Amino acid sequence: MSSDKGKRILLIEESATLRYILVKALQRQGYLIDEQSSFESAQTRLNDVSKSIDGIVIGLPNYENHEHANKFIKLLEKKSFSHLRALLLTHDAGHDVIELMSKRKHTALVHWENYQELIDSLEKLLEADKKAKPVGVVDKSEKTVRILFVDDSISIRHYYKRLLERNGYITETAESVSDAFEKAVNGEFDLAIIDYFMPNENGYILCQKLRDDPRTERIRSAVITGTYLDEVIRDCLQAGAMECMFKNEAEELFLARIASMSRFIEIEKSIEEDHKLLSSILESVGEGVYGVDNNGKITFVNSAALSIVGIQQPAPIGKSVKETFHYHSDNERQSTDRLYRAYGENTELRCWETEFKHNEGKAIPVECTVYPLTINGKREGSVVAFRDVSERKMLEEKLHWQATHDHLTGLCNRRYFEEQLENELKHNVSEDKMSALIYLDLDRFKYINDIAGHEAGDKMLIETSRLLTKNLREEDVLARLGGDEFAIILRDVDDVRALELAEAHRNVLDGSSFIFAKQSYSIYGSFGVAMMDVSGMTSGEVLANADIACHIAKRSGRNRSHLYEQSSDEKNIMGSELGWTKRLREAMEFNNFVLYYQPILDMRHINLNNLPAEDGRIWQNYAGNKENPLHYELLLRMKGDDGAIFYPDSFIPTAERFNLMQDVDIWVIREALKNLEMIQEKVSAVTFSINLSGNTINSAESLGKIMALIEQSKVKPESLIFEVTETCAIANIDSANQFIEELKNLGCRFSLDDFGSGFCSFSQLKCLPGFC
Repeated sequence: MSSDKGKRILLIEESATLRYILVKALQRQGYLIDEQSSFESAQTRLNDVSKSIDGIVIGLPNYENHEHANKFIKLLEKKSFSHLRALLLTHDAGHDVIELMSKRKHTALVHWENYQELIDSLEKLLEADKKAKPVGVVDKSEKTVRILFVDDSISIRHYYKRLLERNGYITETAESVSDAFEKAVNGEFDLAIIDYFMPNENGYILCQKLRDDPRTERIRSAVITGTYLDEVIRDCLQAGAMECMFKNEAEELFLARIASMSRFIEIEKSIEEDHKLLSSILESVGEGVYGVDNNGKITFVNSAALSIVGIQQPAPIGKSVKETFHYHSDNERQSTDRLYRAYGENTELRCWETEFKHNEGKAIPVECTVYPLTINGKREGSVVAFRDVSERKMLEEKLHWQATHDHLTGLCNRRYFEEQLENELKHNVSEDKMSALIYLDLDRFKYINDIAGHEAGDKMLIETSRLLTKNLREEDVLARLGGDEFAIILRDVDDVRALELAEAHRNVLDGSSFIFAKQSYSIYGSFGVAMMDVSGMTSGEVLANADIACHIAKRSGRNRSHLYEQSSDEKNIMGSELGWTKRLREAMEFNNFVLYYQPILDMRHINLNNLPAEDGRIWQNYAGNKENPLHYELLLRMKGDDGAIFYPDSFIPTAERFNLMQDVDIWVIREALKNLEMIQEKVSAVTFSINLSGNTINSAESLGKIMALIEQSKVKPESLIFEVTETCAIANIDSANQFIEELKNLGCRFSLDDFGSGFCSFSQLKCLPGFC
């Protein structure tokens, strides 16, 4: 491994997360990384550094028709770059990748699911001779599998013998069961591939004879036939065959099956080698490996395992594996861990995550695979391979933290807070307890932002977060909801205690200030308190009540706390910004919403060299031709009591805050279907684009309502295009997937709005059913 340290690698990976993982893995091995985030920039960079780099690692995108990726792959086939070692990381090896592997020397392929093999594969690739062997051909000087191919047809024997030998397998043929058995007894073979239908005796007879004779029991058998019959497959497997293949299979599939069996055979052969050879192999494995007998005692262990758990030599042979490796804080954990049970069962356990004990006493997260160890038909314990997944866990925790916390203040974000609020309401019902919600809005925040700048505003938010956290009870939850709004869940309090705690937080802020640009600024805010004391309350109602109380506190002079009282505070709602909640409900009930229709025109229909001077003339000319299809995006507006028109930014934030977006979306869809139905009676080729909120696409109830409305109308489903933002689409990708799939089955289409504005990758979007 040390021979590759200091070598320069050009790394191309579009995904920031995957690129981070690759860079860390390569840097740990001493490689110097020149990382590129796009294939377009990588192409330019390759021309500059092709003579100074030792290899290229390429993360291929897992979607088709990537123009720049395809250009880069074609570039590697040029003679000027043919000397470069290239390692491809792929999610799914398509035809283009296979074609490149077959044509280009010095190229290796690793699937992302096996990305741990990256370092070993790269080292072998860099150490390879300049004159590489043809892809798919095995050097016969290397250790390989010896195959006995049995078939009564001479042409078939010759065909498969040439195919196998061309791919590096030492192959001998036989024409019958008796001929094959004699050669098996007198020769050395690892695998017998046997035709099922042969004169005198069928192939499964030979499988049985090879399995039952001590002289040939080590030879693994596989059956090949031209006929697919359940009885044939059953007979073969019962006779001891490890695989059943078909003569009409493609060569690639046949060779893949042979390769798979060969790997299995090599594993078996390695287990049968003597202890010295086994120890040598174990020491070369990067993962921890140990053996355990039927009594739970360690039979062997490699240096990697000892290094992971911090144990010095000598190896703990004969000691209890539970006491040596496994971390458990109590007996209950020990009895319920599947890894313990796997030691005593004749079952295989793959990719099981648990914790091992470091010699210093700390817990180490590991991923284990348990293989039952059977020798001469007798269960002799298990072989366990494990690896330290601490770094992966840290990355997962980091990503989870980023998804649930505010990046500026480090507090919980609104999404996480609303989940906690929902859980608290359920907990109160089950435990018959009472909790409260504090809603805090900083006073004069906008003023400070305007006169001192956003950096001053950020510093005010950070200092407020620090002060609130310092004064927070251990059982309470503090979050920044957005802007200068904060919220606190107070657990197990009555109304008197809740108001006392709100006042305590307010007093802490009231006596504090922060310095920015040598100027001191005071911190204070208005606190609204709402109790969770009514059965059946929703999180939206609790937030609304606390928000009302906060607004009343602000209107009463700021820098004070107010406890929400439904009987006295309800009349104040319309006098505050929260009047939008009532207006929204009235707009849906009395049709005070208005739909505007924004024409969407294909740029191919616009002559940029001859644009008319009059506004709207392009669309009028286009729409005047009745043969042209018409496409409109629906824009929602609200009518005020005085006839004024309000834009969405006036009322959508309130609808989102108080969980009214699903109702608003349903109103829009209902009105759109009614209007479109009337329009299509006169003009059939009309399409509407309708925006959907994240709350709607993640709601099974809304999906049912939308499907019912579409099915009840006479509108053609294909004339509906639902627009979703990329952030909404991937926030809950399983729900979005189901929502989109169901409506697409009706004939509706989907488009992605604001693409590129959120944090996602093409690999995530590929999980969705598709867009128009």
